[in-house]
Formats: sequence, structure tokens, C-alpha cells
Amino acid sequence: MEQRELFSIGEAGPSRLTREVIARRLTDGFNPRGRGDSALEAMVLGGAVRPGDPIDDDTLTPAAVLVPLVEREDGLAVMLTKRTNHLAHHPGQISFPGGRLEPEDQGDFTTCALRETEEETGLGRHLVRLLGRLDDYVTGTGFIITPLVGVIDPPFALSPDSFEVAEVFEVPLSFVLDQANHQLQSREVRGLQRPFWALTWQDRLIWGATAGILINLFEVLTPRQTGEPPE
Repeated sequence: MEQRELFSIGEAGPSRLTREVIARRLTDGFNPRGRGDSALEAMVLGGAVRPGDPIDDDTLTPAAVLVPLVEREDGLAVMLTKRTNHLAHHPGQISFPGGRLEPEDQGDFTTCALRETEEETGLGRHLVRLLGRLDDYVTGTGFIITPLVGVIDPPFALSPDSFEVAEVFEVPLSFVLDQANHQLQSREVRGLQRPFWALTWQDRLIWGATAGILINLFEVLTPRQTGEPPE
């Protein structure tokens, strides 16, 4: 695979990440215990570092999302979608393209993520170069999400599904990798305060599972914060 300089990590020093390095860090940083809403709550309330969720719970609905990294001239960007306001579930929220595993996916999360991305945004699946995966994320609404990370080379055309997608936009990866932009917030749910990660890009609030997956991406791509020597 072509050794292409993608971006630097800013305060982490002059280390440069190629696609091969990103793929290796995704592999090295993968935690099979997973993470999720209840794991974050346990971390906040109990002080655990990276508690796992019961990802073998067969009551959870499997789903997959694509974490699309778009190579722009000024650095990588993360592609996100904003859901339309009339949807029954999570209206108006910001999310990665993806959805639940359907019978046609034949149990394959890659097929699911790429199919859903193409259906929601019009991005052809052949344009995505997969680099690896992040930790499974268990939501409080009963889904277990498998996030797959892929790189997209412009130019490409999008034709979003107007019923599901109100907007497709990009956030600079440098913004995601800046820990100063990570907010730990909480809201009351059924009388209890529930913590969640959030990032605010311009006037857009990215929160919940989407923000949690971005925090996972940050942790994987900035290993010097966890003691890994520079590349």
C-alpha cells in the first residue's frame, strides 16, 4: 500500500502517521472487552480505566458503522451525518453512517457498514479503503455497534438519502485528536444522571455513542498519551 503522509499529531511531536501506522494502531489498540454507555458510567462513578460491557449478551442488536476518514489537502477529516428530524429514533442527532445488521449482510459487519454508508450517503463502497476497527460499543438502547475505520480519497460524489440524512459534513481529525475538545457531560434519564462524551464542532453537538467512538479513535491514534514510544 502506498506510503502517504496523512497528518501529524500536533503536540505529540513530529511523528507522522501513514495508513500502515493507522492500521497497526487500530490493531494494537483494539480491546475485545468493548466499551459503551454503562462502561462510561462505571468509569465515572467507580474510577475504572476502561471497563468492558457484556458484549456476549445475545439480547443486544448487532450493528455496524463506518468511521470515514477523508484525505483533504490540509489533513484528514472525519465524515459524519446528521439525521433528519422526523425519524422515530434519534431524530436530528449526529452519527456515523451505518445501521443494524440485516439478513442480506450474512453476518458480515464490513458488508453492513459499507452497504449502509452507500444507502445513506451515496458513497460507493468501492471508494472506501478499510484500515481496521475500533472497540465494539454497547448503547443504552440495546445495540452493540462495530465501528470500522476506512480512508476515502477525493474526488467523490455524494447523494444523501433525503428521508434519513439531513446533512453530510466533515470535522477535521485534528479537532478530534485535541483532548481540549472532549467534554464529559451528563443528563437526567429516568431520574438518574447519565454521563456521556460530547464534542462541539461549530454549531453541531456530537454526543453519545458517536462521540464515544471518536474518543476511542483519539485513544488509538494518540498512543504517546498512553506511553507508546514515537514511530
